[in-house]
Amino acid sequence: MRQLIFVHGRAQQNKDAKSLKDAWIQAWEKGLQANGLNNPLADGDMRFPYYGDTLVQMVGGLPASEAAEVIVKGPPPPSAEEALMREMITEIAAHEGVAEMDIRAQLPDDVIARGPANWGWVQGILSALDHISPLSKALVALVTADVAKYLTNPAIQQTIDNGVRSALLSGREAVVVSHSLGTVVAYNVLMSRTGAFPGVKVPLFVTLGSPLAVNAIKSRLRPHGFPPAVGRWYNAMDPDDVVSLYPLTKQHFDTGAKIDNHEKVDNHTDNQHGIEGYLDDKLVARRIYDALTAP
Repeated sequence: MRQLIFVHGRAQQNKDAKSLKDAWIQAWEKGLQANGLNNPLADGDMRFPYYGDTLVQMVGGLPASEAAEVIVKGPPPPSAEEALMREMITEIAAHEGVAEMDIRAQLPDDVIARGPANWGWVQGILSALDHISPLSKALVALVTADVAKYLTNPAIQQTIDNGVRSALLSGREAVVVSHSLGTVVAYNVLMSRTGAFPGVKVPLFVTLGSPLAVNAIKSRLRPHGFPPAVGRWYNAMDPDDVVSLYPLTKQHFDTGAKIDNHEKVDNHTDNQHGIEGYLDDKLVARRIYDALTAP
């Protein structure tokens, strides 16, 4: 039997890794039940490389709720990180229909006078997103901050990549299921950007709520390609998920090979981005099951 590897997203710090793994499994099993199926794997065949504490400790982070306020109200982060966050937040806002007049309405006159190039303008964008969804500001701020830290800090990237890579066993086929920031990490690892690993076969790579097609992210992951160890790639997104802006099609994320996209997930979590609302989707759960049990 193949093994199943889960690669988690952001805001997982200070949590129990086993409890998180169990939550992912329970959500997937709910989706399996909708198909009249049971989990075919033993617990030892399901692996959950946990890097939540690593990420938050390496950046001296705060609890998620406090971190969001710091990002929104505090001083700008270092320049490379700021540039990536600015690009991501601006693109998300444009996709959600935030206009310049909406941003200006959130800002004092002195910030407006300095124009869009200052960090205060970014805070105005995040605040304007609140008028679309009260959860958008915090979610976008936190996800963009963590993705920016991962993509601009080589020490953080290497440490997290090494941890995730260690879950892949040479000679053992694995279905890799990733979420949010975890889709960026998993893609980076499977593309062997920080060191090749031999003998790994991934018959199915699953990305859920992925921001890979956001221009600011994909421009920093060049050259694009279809991971050589991967047989098939399945991407699922809720159209109202503010992190997962675009399907992973040739138009938005060209890897030179076909990625199967499920663009109609009805993610029931509060922010429509939570992992539970992706894993218990009937089609997602069945696709993972079929890949695990295929001869």
